Amino acid sequence: MTDDPATTDEEQQEPPAPLLELRDGLPDVVETPSALQAVADRLGAATGPVAIDAERASGYRYTNRAYLIQLRREGAGTLLVDPVAVGDLAPLAEALDGTEWILHAATQDLPCLADVGLHPASLFDTELAGRLLGFPRVGLATLVEEVLGFRLRKEHSAVDWSTRPLPTPWLEYAALDVEVLIELRAAMVDQLAAADKQQWAAEEFENLLGFEPAVRAEPWRRTSGAHRVRGRRGQAVVRSLWETRDRIARERDVAPGRLIPDSAIVAAAQAQPTSPQTLLGTSGFHGRGARRYAKQWVAAIDEARRLPEKALPGRAPRPDGPPQPRSWADKDPVAARRLTLAREAVTQLAERRRLPVENLLTPDHLRRVLWAPPGSRDPRVLADRVADQLRGYGARPWQIELTTEALAGAIIDADAQPEPVPDAGDATP
Repeated sequence: MTDDPATTDEEQQEPPAPLLELRDGLPDVVETPSALQAVADRLGAATGPVAIDAERASGYRYTNRAYLIQLRREGAGTLLVDPVAVGDLAPLAEALDGTEWILHAATQDLPCLADVGLHPASLFDTELAGRLLGFPRVGLATLVEEVLGFRLRKEHSAVDWSTRPLPTPWLEYAALDVEVLIELRAAMVDQLAAADKQQWAAEEFENLLGFEPAVRAEPWRRTSGAHRVRGRRGQAVVRSLWETRDRIARERDVAPGRLIPDSAIVAAAQAQPTSPQTLLGTSGFHGRGARRYAKQWVAAIDEARRLPEKALPGRAPRPDGPPQPRSWADKDPVAARRLTLAREAVTQLAERRRLPVENLLTPDHLRRVLWAPPGSRDPRVLADRVADQLRGYGARPWQIELTTEALAGAIIDADAQPEPVPDAGDATP
């Protein structure tokens, strides 16, 4: 049978996935200790894993605190908790004790949940499971549509969750984020088993239980565009303005970028205005935050201008680890060959196993081993020592098992390769 020539491509497309709706309606937000105790009792009497999510006011507030916590468990339905209004969440922590949590992108929510006394005994991360299963996109909405066949609303993902009262459409959006996490987990458990990756996932989830956000020694150096500011004096202005902005933002609990953007700090470090009037004429210094604190911004610049030479910032401290890979060929050509060979081998492994290469082995772990490998070149001894190195860096057993042979082989092969022959036109001796 031939296709009807009158049929358009649009008509031949599959119908869109149905929009996910709340099956039990929108629950009331828990805002009092007595209401919290009641829902905690319901949650504790229910069974199975607990879907959990948290909404923060990123981009609006200085802190990373949770302004809404959403939970769902079979037998308890969906629960919405306002941790700011309730205060002590001890009853909720007791109800969750010993349960498995289901989260999406767990590293985003674990810190703010820990801040209110909620810690998982075990967890399942649907985003990480998606990576291990080789999904090219692992956002929650994408996975829900790919795995379960429903579309999720995402129009309120970047709103100010510190707003009170929270609008009903926002609450519906938040409740939907846990509506199908239990079903999504069940489907992905089956897929992990079918791909023989359930042990990988178990080790990854166990590792996440110890997650802590990185603390940077000199966070001001991450000011976007700061590399364009020349000289140590200019860098001192960047530091002083960044620290002043951070202090004001912390005191007001407002996101630093809402006072002045990084681009304003860079522009002021380059121009170094000496009065509020000239400061407010500098690029980026507009809006309430710039005007209200103009005297403090100028004072920060003056402070940096008066610093003695010995107090000026030096070069950024060298990170703990090997140099940037682009410099390896000059610093250690053999190490550069090791890195090239190992990257090729690990990339091929990742493609065969259908997962991102960075999930097969953390890039930093790979670079550390190849920059300073064990001294032995006996294949068996070398493999054992490479495995020990990876273990010491925090690689999981499944990663070590899959990649040790490839890394050891790259180390041995790099030593055996001759030095590259200089180009005939290269006059370097």
